Amino acid sequence: MDENELSKVIIGYAMEVHSELGPGLLESVYESCLEYELKQGGFYVERQKPVPVLYHDVNIDCGFRLDLFVEKKLIIELKAVDAINNIHLAQTLTYLKLTSCKLALLINFNVLHLKDGIKRVVNKL
Repeated sequence: MDENELSKVIIGYAMEVHSELGPGLLESVYESCLEYELKQGGFYVERQKPVPVLYHDVNIDCGFRLDLFVEKKLIIELKAVDAINNIHLAQTLTYLKLTSCKLALLINFNVLHLKDGIKRVVNKL
């Protein structure tokens, strides 16, 4: 399954989580529930995956963590905020560059309709 196909499946699971829980909870709750759904669906998921920064040919652990990393190719960055800002998009794009991944989903669960809280962020896709 390529990144685009995978993203459609993930969005379906995210909508299921949002329908069940609604807005207003902590980001960590949505992260746990989405991880559960994806694993139940048979996907390989890494939660809070460390992302080092390559600096002068040395991997430095700076504390960057991917919320969810699915099938070793798609990043899911979750938020529970009033609105997605440019800094959230920049953070997600940085994660794409650091991992050399092509696609990330930036999902804000703090919205009435989840479709309004989903952004696709691409890096050379």
